[in-house]
Parts: sequence; structure tokens; C-alpha cells
Amino acid sequence: MAWIDWIILFAYIFFIIGLSYWIGKKQKNQEDYYVGGRRIPAWQVALSIMATQVSAISLIGAPAFVALRSGGGLRWLQYEFAVPLAMIAILWVMIPLYHRIKIITIYQYLEERFGPRLRLLVSLVFIFARGLGSGVALLATGIVTAVCLNLNLPETIVLIGVVSLIYTTFGGIKADIYSDIIQLFILWGTAILSIVIVTNYLGWEGLVFTSMDSARLRVFDWQHTGLGDGHTFSFWAMLFGGFFLYVSYYGADQSQTQRLLATKSSSDASHTVFLNGILRFPLVLTYLALGVLLIPFLNTHTEFARSLAGKPADFLVPQFLIHFVPPGALGLIIAGIFAASMSSLDSAMNSLSAATYQDVLLKWKPQLRQLNARMQVRLSRALTVFWGTLATVFALWLAGGEETVIELVNKIGSAFYGPVLGVFWLGMLTTRTGERSATIGLLAGVLVNILLWQFFQASVSWLWWNGIGFGVTFLTARAISGFLPPESSANPALRLSRDDLLAIFKQEKTRILLLVFAFIGILLISALIEWVL
Repeated sequence: MAWIDWIILFAYIFFIIGLSYWIGKKQKNQEDYYVGGRRIPAWQVALSIMATQVSAISLIGAPAFVALRSGGGLRWLQYEFAVPLAMIAILWVMIPLYHRIKIITIYQYLEERFGPRLRLLVSLVFIFARGLGSGVALLATGIVTAVCLNLNLPETIVLIGVVSLIYTTFGGIKADIYSDIIQLFILWGTAILSIVIVTNYLGWEGLVFTSMDSARLRVFDWQHTGLGDGHTFSFWAMLFGGFFLYVSYYGADQSQTQRLLATKSSSDASHTVFLNGILRFPLVLTYLALGVLLIPFLNTHTEFARSLAGKPADFLVPQFLIHFVPPGALGLIIAGIFAASMSSLDSAMNSLSAATYQDVLLKWKPQLRQLNARMQVRLSRALTVFWGTLATVFALWLAGGEETVIELVNKIGSAFYGPVLGVFWLGMLTTRTGERSATIGLLAGVLVNILLWQFFQASVSWLWWNGIGFGVTFLTARAISGFLPPESSANPALRLSRDDLLAIFKQEKTRILLLVFAFIGILLISALIEWVL
């Protein structure tokens, strides 16, 4: 990078740190630190969630998957099919209950509905999986950021980790949201600018796709199911397995739902997931358009294509940016990629701090409730420092270890998502199910997923683990509850009756119908893209 690019990068870093310090000075209690005083506007939370989900890994990974990765192509679009349907389930079933009771972590709901043991168990599952996963995410983003910065990987990991730790520790969830919004627009602008640059180099006559690339331009895989055939990215696996994955991740994972709890009301939280369900697809489509254009670009710029030989496919976009984006603009883009790398860590640090304090420490040391508000915020910040440091150290350890360790951590997350969602829906939609039957159902769902992982991972797509784990957990708990004495909660505010679901549907009918139309629109646009290309 040129000197102007480094100036822009460090100016951005100092701006983000200064913003977080300014935000932090206004925080008076844990509600301010963890959920922004429950005053964050819906549009800000929606953009923050989009930025966290569609970040540097997507900007780097999606075009590389389309243009270069073996077995890749526009099948990536199938990742988006289930998103609007998942948003419907979350705003219809989960958000209304979260906002009926003022909570900081969603696992508090499990205690009020079932009991303290299940809350602690599920929260520990989250802490374990997210604690390891944050280190993996830091490593994954650090790899491509190191290429952009021309630094060693350990140096890049430390730089990202330290800056993330500083602004998240000071500013809490509000600083995370503001920084996410800024980097979202930078990354989206980066994709658009890259499309303009590629088109300019190619010219209209260069936009020709050879027959050898036709397989990459197919969106739908109707022939496989992912059940017994070893094909992970089939239509049915992405639609049904993806549905349970997204509902669990957006609705039953503290790192995402903590943002929903930061909104003023249930209606605002519903609007947040609605906006995410509508706006995420155009953003992903922009990334994929860059990948499609890079196919003829690689065919016509053979020297650049040869420079990528032997390197991972994810190096495609960083190398393109370095070689073809002018100085100044490159600095702003690299700042966005650096910020996106931090966004993979900041929300995890804050949510891990919240879960550790609210779900674990307060059970172990109830006297912490007697601390004044300022001391509680200081302890919350100390926990943020702890988790940020641990994630950075873990990423450094992985950087020198085996790739299979990364695969292991990712599969651990997939094994738990469906069963955890099953526990939440047992509480929200059933009457008789109690803590014992829900716990047994959770353990059964996790056990089945582990068996799939150990003995059938080559044939059963990991995406199906989410739906299978959910189904086993839900049905096992329901069956067992029929043989156990009733344990149901006496508080009707913790469950949704049929009348409640009907009332919520009437209230949210417009958003639900628009999300259904969005789902149909995504399918039609994807089919049109496949037909045109």
C-alpha cells in the first residue's frame, strides 16, 4: 500500500476508538453497556446485523467461490433462499416473548420458563461454541487482511484483536453497532467500485463467458438432497437446513439477539429482522456480481491469473484490490476490510461478556448484584477484555496449528444450533414441557448430531444437522413430557397460545407477507440470473 493508504487506515482506526470512548463516557449501567439502554433505532440494528453476517469473509469469499474455487459458482445464492422465511419465524414466535420480559441475555428466558439449570447449560454451550468460534473468525479474516496489509499473519491478528478489544471495551454494544454500519457501507461501496473497475478493464466486448465456465453460472442444484449423496450445497439442504440454521443463529444466539434486545420495543425488533430479510439479498447479489465478472477477467488477464496459481482462492479479491485499485481508494477499502475483520470479533466479545456475567457469575456470586451500577459496568468491561484476549490468543494458536482444528470448531457450532433452537421453541410453543424433558431433548438432539458428524458427515450435509437436531430435541422432549409430572411454567407471558400467534400474525401481517414475496422474488431473480447467463 502507498503512504496515503496507511494514513487513511490509521485515521479510521483512531476515529473508531475515539467514537467508542465518547459513547462509553455516557454509559451508566449494564443496560447501557450491553443493550444500548434499549434505545437503538431499528434501522441501525438491522444494518449492524447485516454487517456482521455479510462482512469481510463474504466480500472476499463469495467472489472467490463464484470465480475460482473448485466446485464453486453461483450456487452461493442458495445460501439466501431461507433468510426471509427464517425472519418470519423469528418476528412471529421469538421476538414477542423476548420483549415481554426485560432481559439482557436470551438465556434468562430459559430460566423463567424452565429453570436455572437449563439456562446455565445452554448459556455454557453458547460460551463454549462462541468463545472458540470467535478465535476462528478472527483467524479467517486475519488471513485475508494480512494479504491486504502485507503483514505477517500473527501481526495482523494482534492488530485486529487489540483494536477490537479497545473500542468494544469502551463503547459496548452501541460502539459495535455504529462501527458495523460504517464498515457495511464501505464494503458495499468496495464491491460496487470493484465492479466498475473490472467492467472498465474488460469493456463490453470482454463480458463473454466461455462454455467451460457454464457450470459456475448455475444457481440451482435440484438433483441432490444432501441426505446420503454427499452434496452439501443442494437446493433442499440450503432451503430446509438453512431455515433452521438462520432461525437459530438470528433468534437463539446471544451474539445476534443481543442487538434485537437493544431496540425500544417488540415492533422495532420485528422491523429490524424484516429489514435484514429484505436488504441482505441485494448486498449478496452485489458480491456475487463481482465474482461473475471476475470469470472473464481471469480469462483475459492471464498474467494476473498465473500470479494466483498455488494460492488459496480467497486471495483473489485481496490481490485484485492491491493490483488494480488506485491509491487512496485502496486505503479506504482496506480500512473497510480491517473494520469488517474487527466486526467478526466485537459482537462476540460483548455477548460473551454479557452471558458470562448474567448467566454464570451472578449464579456463582449472587452478591455481585449489590455492586453499584458503575462497578458493574467496570466488571463487564473486564470480562470483555478477558474474552477479547482469549480469542486473540486462540487465533494465534490456530495460525500455527492444523486446519482440521478450524473444521472441528465450525462443526461443533453446527451440532448445537438446531438442538438449542428446539429448546427455545419448546418453551415458547408448548405448555406441558418442563426443565427435565427439555434437557433430555437437548441432549438427545446433540447426541444425534454428533453421531451424524462422526459416522455420516461424508454423506449427510452439515446443513441438515440443524433441522435434524431441532426435530430430535423437540419430539423427544414432547414424548418424555407425556410420562413426567407436569412441570409447565405458571406464567402465561412466557408462552404463546394459538390466540397469541393469531394476534401477532394480524399485527405483523404486512411484514410477513412482504417477506413471503421477498422469498418468491429471490427465487425468481435467481432463476432469471441462471437463465440469462
